[in-house]
Amino acid sequence: MFAPASQFALRAKQREIAALQLLADRIELVDLIGRTIHVLQRERGITSIFLASGGKRFSEERMTARGELAPLIAQLQAHLELQLAPERAASSRMLALIAWVLLDLDSLDALRGRIDRRGMSAPASVLAFSKVIGGLMELVFQLADGAPEPAISRLLVALVHVVQGKEEAGQERAVGAHMFASGGFPADQQQRLLHLIHAQDRSLEVFENFADAAQADWWTSRALTPHAGALMRLRRILCGAQAGETLDASLTESWFDASSARITDLWHLQLALTALGRAACDASIALAQQALRDSEALLQALRDTPPTHAQALDHFFAGDGAPVSSDTLTGADRATVSSLKSVLEAQSARLARMEVELDEARRALHERKLVQRAKHALMARHGLSEDVAFRLLQKTSMDRNRSLVELAEEFLIAPETVSFSPGHARPDKRSS
Repeated sequence: MFAPASQFALRAKQREIAALQLLADRIELVDLIGRTIHVLQRERGITSIFLASGGKRFSEERMTARGELAPLIAQLQAHLELQLAPERAASSRMLALIAWVLLDLDSLDALRGRIDRRGMSAPASVLAFSKVIGGLMELVFQLADGAPEPAISRLLVALVHVVQGKEEAGQERAVGAHMFASGGFPADQQQRLLHLIHAQDRSLEVFENFADAAQADWWTSRALTPHAGALMRLRRILCGAQAGETLDASLTESWFDASSARITDLWHLQLALTALGRAACDASIALAQQALRDSEALLQALRDTPPTHAQALDHFFAGDGAPVSSDTLTGADRATVSSLKSVLEAQSARLARMEVELDEARRALHERKLVQRAKHALMARHGLSEDVAFRLLQKTSMDRNRSLVELAEEFLIAPETVSFSPGHARPDKRSS
């Protein structure tokens, strides 16, 4: 015997609630990962100055950051373990990524031991910490993908690009701190700094496209603060310096403070977007639960007063051949059937609208993944740094009059059809 249509409508609503509850749980996990990244970023910046100064600066600050990070990592490991449960619906990709993240977190003690012995350079330490943070960042993008509600999906796209921009700002802080603290710099460090400045602009442009007006306006207002002006001045010093020029090491703390203030602004923005995501999930769950209760009341009405099928059949087989219409049902029957129909129609219309609205958010995340994959493939293929690989993609897309996403997709599908000239990608010396 087939289940009635109303049961399918109820099950659809129950699945919707389960998906929203899973999304709420993932937002909590994104928040915890974000807090872990925040402290790791600070330890990375402090470590860069510690090594560049020969261990003379920020020794105590390193210990403080490590103390703050330990309980966060313990919480994160416990929360990640929960993703093994079948009801968490973690994909094979996500589970493999979690395994990678856990291995990287386990490697931190060995990394810190080398730093204690000053057995690595400041740039090497930045790269090592960035690798750990990179895995956490990729997990954030995976968790944000596939949100069932358009409003929440837009929030998550805005959130993950703030997280991305904040990580790029954190790397900028570490690279600039090393340049000032050491009093000099190789050309590749200056190029790396320029790449990170431009990368932040790209990430935050996506944020502004998907964020609500209040959050976008708040971020715009932060460009007028004194620390933003100080950061711009110090950027100009770093980006405008000539190879071999000596930098003023006394500006190290000023740089660290100004770039840290920018990161703190991004941190507050990240917390605000996370809180909005939680609130949106809670509101959507409450609405869906209310709709489910209404549907259950409708089901009870159907059980108590089912439509008079026998009367409908009598009319259908009547000798006059008159077709059956709603006029053959009683007033109560018509109201019940009409109510069920309205529930199904409203749910179908809502799902159709959601699908259209979700496309834009999904496209933003998908495009980001394509460009990232193409960039890493280009790095591996030609032995390039991240910033040079990205600039090659940019330049080639302009030369061929193709969008960056189209070029990335073509390169990933058929690398032999896309030719690059690595020697032609050199960053311009200018600041943002």
